[in-house]
Amino acid sequence: MLKKISILFLIGIVTYSCAKVPLSGRNQLSLVSNAEILPMSYDQYAQVLSESKLVTNTAEGQMVVKVGRRIADAVSKYMAERGYEKALEGFAWEFNLIESEQVNAWCMPGGKVAFYTGIMPICQDEAGVAVVMGHEVAHAVASHARERMSNGLVLNGLIGGVQVAMGQNPTLTQNIFLQAVGYGGQLGMLSFSRRHELEADQLGLDFMALAGYDPRVAPAFWERMNAGSSGNRPPDFLSTHPGPNRRIDELNKQMPKSMEYYEKSNKQ
Repeated sequence: MLKKISILFLIGIVTYSCAKVPLSGRNQLSLVSNAEILPMSYDQYAQVLSESKLVTNTAEGQMVVKVGRRIADAVSKYMAERGYEKALEGFAWEFNLIESEQVNAWCMPGGKVAFYTGIMPICQDEAGVAVVMGHEVAHAVASHARERMSNGLVLNGLIGGVQVAMGQNPTLTQNIFLQAVGYGGQLGMLSFSRRHELEADQLGLDFMALAGYDPRVAPAFWERMNAGSSGNRPPDFLSTHPGPNRRIDELNKQMPKSMEYYEKSNKQ
């Protein structure tokens, strides 16, 4: 009987705590607020930067910052126009290029973005950087890490929020957080689920278009990314993504909508 009551209570909590991803409308579990996860994210990002060699005074380093700010500004404006300001509450955008051979990029909650120099040759130019930047910014805007942390807390029976969980089991809660933001140690970032990655692909295409970058370059970027992994272990950036053919098909389906954003942005 008690077990049945506990299960019903858990179902009630989960149902009550559902939210929708801005723009896509997908339902997601939301037990963790920005106010709880963002300070943890900012501390972790600062630690990563302190352990890394940053590339700043180069054309590539400046390009990452330029593209990031351009997309962040466009997305913030778009979200405000549609009444989604709270989704970005507490965000403190930051963009850095890290010297590493890894073919990867990531974004922690709150807009803390890092590119590795290993992905820059595949990006090739500013538009290629925008493809990756839009994808990573989409992870943050869609609160994928908060969703993963919420799921992790529920699976471990910690449903009272982050502060309660920290009081009950701080080590476990910290590990759940690191898994949620994708931090795997040694600067390695664990990938999101295929569903999250596909959603980030789709939203990211819109985001780069809103910032005035031609979304039609995205399929070519993913073709280069896939070609670069032929015969070898796929880059971390591709490890849980949908296959290249499916990705490109989905991007092409999204393209007419994204092109409307792109054409509109260039008229302003």
